Amino acid sequence: MAKVENYGFVIKLAVGIILFILIISWQRKAWAYGDRQNEIPSRYGMAAVLGKTYDPTNDINFLLVSGCALYDYDRVWPHRAPEPLRFKVEYSLGAKLRPHNRIMASIGMLALYYLDNFSGHVLRPYIEAGIGIIYTDFQVEGQGLRVNFNPQAGIGIEFPKTSKLSFFTSLRLHHLSNGDLYRDNRGINSIVLVLGRFF
Repeated sequence: MAKVENYGFVIKLAVGIILFILIISWQRKAWAYGDRQNEIPSRYGMAAVLGKTYDPTNDINFLLVSGCALYDYDRVWPHRAPEPLRFKVEYSLGAKLRPHNRIMASIGMLALYYLDNFSGHVLRPYIEAGIGIIYTDFQVEGQGLRVNFNPQAGIGIEFPKTSKLSFFTSLRLHHLSNGDLYRDNRGINSIVLVLGRFF
């Protein structure tokens, strides 16, 4: 019986990864036409997201694969914005690893602000914050729903290169809860490490 459940989990995860890659490919093509030479170019990246809960329990670990698109903020929102401000869209898919494997998936948006006063040739720090929707194929006691809001905030560093290829990392506070849309609303809080690369 345990083997059958594990096969089901692997099949769900494989289908999810395929759908995730298709969405990222479509999204990249759909937005690529809007890049113009006089604007800050859009960038696309992939990342590994490692998370560990600290409230209400510290025994949940998870690993997600994330795709992201980074746009000039005032290209997306029709108002003037500071030059270092960007708009990031993220898609993530993965699983809770411990104590049992369970699928997780999320989509979110963040405002990212480069701290150019502290930047150099080797690194470019930034802060970011935003919200999304997350699905977890598991629940803690009192959680209420499997689909929840997913606010995040953190600090990060990009390691720029002369080409479009650059690495980045960030450390975030990660929260999920249903915002009192349901009578049970026990949230889950985590620390998340993001390691990625822009292409």
